[in-house]
Amino acid sequence: MDLVPALQEPLKKVLGPATAKVMAEHLGLHTVGDLLHHYPRRYEERGQLTHLADLPMDEHVTVVAQVADARLHTFASSRAPRGKGQRLEVTITDGSGRLQLVFFNAGVHKPHKELLPGTRAMFAGKVSVFNRRLQLNHPAYELLRGDSEETVEAWAGALIPIYPATAKLESWKIGKAVQTVLPSAQEAVDPLPDSLRAGRGLVSLPEALLKIHRPQTKADIADARSRLKWDEAFVLQVALARRRHADAQLPAVARRPRPDGILAAFDDRLPFTLTEGQQKVSKEIFADLATEHPMHRLLQGEVGSGKTLVALRAMLAVVDAGGQAAMLAPTEVLAQQHHRSVTEMMGELAEGGMLGGAEDATKVVLLTGSMGAAARRKALLDLATGEAGIVIGTHALIEDKVQFHDLGLVVVDEQHRFGVEQRDALRGKGKQPPHLLVMTATPIPRTVAMTVFGDLETSVLDQLPAGRSPIASHVVPAADKPHFLARAWERVREEVANGHQAYVVCPRIGDEELDPKKAGKSAEDDAEKRPPLAVLDVAEQLARGPLEGLKVEVLHGRMHPDDKDAVMRRFAAGETDVLVATTVIEVGVNVPNATAMVIMDADRFGVSQLHQLRGRVGRGSAPGLCLLVTEMPEASAARQRLNAVASTLDGFELSRIDLEQRREGDVLGQAQSGARSSLRVLAVIEDEEIIAEAREEAAKVVAADPELERLPGLRTALDALLDEEREQYLEKG
Repeated sequence: MDLVPALQEPLKKVLGPATAKVMAEHLGLHTVGDLLHHYPRRYEERGQLTHLADLPMDEHVTVVAQVADARLHTFASSRAPRGKGQRLEVTITDGSGRLQLVFFNAGVHKPHKELLPGTRAMFAGKVSVFNRRLQLNHPAYELLRGDSEETVEAWAGALIPIYPATAKLESWKIGKAVQTVLPSAQEAVDPLPDSLRAGRGLVSLPEALLKIHRPQTKADIADARSRLKWDEAFVLQVALARRRHADAQLPAVARRPRPDGILAAFDDRLPFTLTEGQQKVSKEIFADLATEHPMHRLLQGEVGSGKTLVALRAMLAVVDAGGQAAMLAPTEVLAQQHHRSVTEMMGELAEGGMLGGAEDATKVVLLTGSMGAAARRKALLDLATGEAGIVIGTHALIEDKVQFHDLGLVVVDEQHRFGVEQRDALRGKGKQPPHLLVMTATPIPRTVAMTVFGDLETSVLDQLPAGRSPIASHVVPAADKPHFLARAWERVREEVANGHQAYVVCPRIGDEELDPKKAGKSAEDDAEKRPPLAVLDVAEQLARGPLEGLKVEVLHGRMHPDDKDAVMRRFAAGETDVLVATTVIEVGVNVPNATAMVIMDADRFGVSQLHQLRGRVGRGSAPGLCLLVTEMPEASAARQRLNAVASTLDGFELSRIDLEQRREGDVLGQAQSGARSSLRVLAVIEDEEIIAEAREEAAKVVAADPELERLPGLRTALDALLDEEREQYLEKG
């Protein structure tokens, strides 16, 4: 690791302990290299002012503007009863809008002397509203004079970089720190192979770092960004390619179904034919299972496309070959649901060792944390002896006590809820690494799948089985048009009158402590400020009001597991008309008779979550209805998000919209075991081509030189990307 001593230098040696501490705690920056890779978010032009008109509320912003006027007021307060309190109000402008800065008491002296009309400066602070006007309270500021040597030096570039900053460290202070370490950029070792760089006309890494932090022109910024995007895409793809390469070297037991075994018997029992998509995906999975190194496959499909059936056929193939299969679900409700639907689909084939069980039958056991001791002992024994071919469970499957006779396949449902450590612990229970099938109902655009799950082969189910009904979705603007909400409850009553059932989903349970600062606000506060609607309150209001006379029940995550199961059973049996629930029903709950869903405070949910929830209705032959209730104003981003969800049922399209609105960091963060996203300039949707090309290049490089012995710069970059946490993540996957 002596290759980049200058970039490994701790910041506290270079910048001093105080600044280094803030950088480490608030920005996660520890070394000179970390700081050089903390890129500007945007650039201000000296001759052009920022748009004050577009300031986001409650965010920490940096603006460049000119002082229009400054006024000092005195006032009386509890601290200064004799009218000795002082308040300085400074109005700044940038041509697009005006913004007020406010300083109080002892804090007024310096700005009163410095912020004179006509002065230009950079201001940083948190945007708030007072008397319906935007303001910054006690903002930090840096004058843009250019009379002292240091300022001239610091702002020499025509473009002023604005860095991702925090309240403790303003953008210009980060800029000054970057200037201090910038000479070290010359020693950055280039991770890209020369041939790749030359072939694509990319600038060298030292030059890219210099241009991104001190651009002279916009072309400099473009050069630097296209180079740095390649770095991020390529280094990440090399990490994934090395992992695929290493996995291909691992031994695994090939599992081939018998022509007359349990899988064939199961297929004969199916009352319908598989869709083309299900047949194609099953073929891919069976081909993987038949090889002697572990399958690593991601199965993604629309809500209701029949992923569980595909996974069950894979599990039966492994049972046929003498192995066992484990299915890991994120919640007890979901594990119980899967267990119920799998045993129903299998019928007597799930009654191995019992009277009336079929000849090829196996046992299907459930293992969850809340099971009684006796049932748990019996399940553990069935797994250890091999009596049970299939086990479905929650995290309880991962515990040390759980021993398998011969674990051949692990199916993980809803990947994004499982840490990598848990997947690894379960895989460690096989005598040899078991095959792995990861399922997700959140459709992931291809590039995201390549970036996040690039080590997994991907199968996509995008056909819905015959007989599934379309779902109509509408936004209900409760604040603008209260009669729309009244009509929503009438629609629920109509569905129930026609013999169907409905869900009402709320963001909160209602028995948790609320932040008193927020709870005591007046009713005039906007929808953002009031607490989210709660299951317990809404259920009571509905039962006493618009849904009086209907059988209303509640379901949420803090109920006792037995109570949850009882509520779900009553709902599935049609004994309950309306289920008021939190997102515990988001995945896997299957009640074909439920045709309507009303989502309260729909703006509090993410796009993919709304899509998941909506997939709980329209699962039978009657058409589904999903109503998205919100109090957000029409022009808000939240309303646009809801309109997008209402306008399409295509989950892949929605996941693209979702990604464009959020940052990839959220997506990568979830998948990469909470490690902070390594993507700073690469946008997975925008830069699809770079990611695809980088994947091909990475595969070639790793095939030719798996240990990267001929590319020391690339090794160094990988070591930096794969700090310990990530290294473990990639090994475990």
